[in-house]
Amino acid sequence: MADEQQFIEDGLQKTQIDEFFAEELGRAGYGGMDVAKTPMGTQIVLKAEKPGMVIGKGGKNIRKITTQLEERFNLDDPQIDVQEVDEPDLNARIVADRLANALERGWYFRKAGHTTIDRIMESGALGAEIVLSGKVTGARSRVEKFNRGYIKHNGEPAEEIVDSGVGVAVMKLGTIGVQVKIIPPNAELPDDFEIYDDVEVEDYVADVEGDSVEELLEGEPEGEDEAAEADSESEDAEETTEDVVEEEVVEEDVDVPSDDDVEDVDIDELDDAVEEELDEETEAEAEELMDEMEGDEE
Repeated sequence: MADEQQFIEDGLQKTQIDEFFAEELGRAGYGGMDVAKTPMGTQIVLKAEKPGMVIGKGGKNIRKITTQLEERFNLDDPQIDVQEVDEPDLNARIVADRLANALERGWYFRKAGHTTIDRIMESGALGAEIVLSGKVTGARSRVEKFNRGYIKHNGEPAEEIVDSGVGVAVMKLGTIGVQVKIIPPNAELPDDFEIYDDVEVEDYVADVEGDSVEELLEGEPEGEDEAAEADSESEDAEETTEDVVEEEVVEEDVDVPSDDDVEDVDIDELDDAVEEELDEETEAEAEELMDEMEGDEE
């Protein structure tokens, strides 16, 4: 059998066993159970408001329950341990059953809800919530809530810290669902904090390896050192690039004629040289252009 399927089978079996105990031990104030499989068998811890009624006279009732567990659920050598609930008003399962019984006996839902939640808070609970859903007063179903104190609805605290219980009240108009949530006293919530007056901070702050806070404040911040190092690195990079550019420049000697050389040159000789280089065809074309220009002027 796959692991996922095994988890489903175990959860279904645990739910069925819980429903069985709720039916058999309702009058004894059934408050929940814990099931653990051991090499010696199956260990079951029952929580009840009246352990004597669970055990029965001479252990008769507990032996009957053990036999039924073996036959109905195929448990190997079930061993039942009954524990008494210290404070029934802080057990959500017991409170839900009590409230459902009160509604069945004819208590008005608002009076029953306020009375129950007041008893829970008087027992020292940090918070509680009661939800009644169904045909509470008329033919149309609705939901009524009673809140006190502080309650968690989601996340890990809602699963690990909050104690939840469900009961059902069978009325003439229909069934009424009863849901109870209780945060027990001395529960450590993740958002709890304490404020101390006139104390030294060093007594509550753990020592950290390395420099102390005062030494860090006296010295220069690490951010400025890193910025200065970055600036110096950028300047060095610019200098290196300038050096590289200067090395690539090639100096060439260009002969520039001086003033003396220019004065020695004769302009007429230059004109004669230029005229000699012209071809005869070029001269003829130039003469034709000049004649045309003179003719246009006349």
